[in-house]
Amino acid sequence: MQTDGSATRPPRSPKPTGAAPTLLYARPGIVVTGERFTVGRNSWPVAELTQLWTGRGPHDRLAVRAVVVTAAMIGGVGVLLGFTGGLQRLTAGAYLTLGAVGLLPLALVLVGDRWRPPAYELWGRYRGAEVLLFSSDDERQFGQVTRALQRAREGARHGGWGDPPASGDPWRPNR
Repeated sequence: MQTDGSATRPPRSPKPTGAAPTLLYARPGIVVTGERFTVGRNSWPVAELTQLWTGRGPHDRLAVRAVVVTAAMIGGVGVLLGFTGGLQRLTAGAYLTLGAVGLLPLALVLVGDRWRPPAYELWGRYRGAEVLLFSSDDERQFGQVTRALQRAREGARHGGWGDPPASGDPWRPNR
């Protein structure tokens, strides 16, 4: 005979299906399985992610500010020289120097992108909304995560990660 204490037990969790989720990529903070894509505290079901695309993030704010300030100062000096008539009195060497200084913003852009490149970004649609799924400045890690998520989506699209028929024992005729 059962006692009343058994009625107060919490409900049992559903029994596992026996198959562990297929792990495709795992690093601290990033896990890609056949069912879920987890980055930090965000987690998405792979089957609900659609239209994946990659891009580059914005340029570093400090580099952009340096380019804008440098270009504004060079432009200001050029305007000042033009209004004062100083451009007519300059020598050829001074014009070459002004041209070289005029290329300084371009050099700052190249150096800034080299030292602090824009991040690689993985975007996708989740329930109809565009979502930034993953961002990294490490190109190798970004490629590995992107490929793992694409494999997970292919697995979800083809009905799971069961063994394909070709992986079983080959057929041999009876002799």
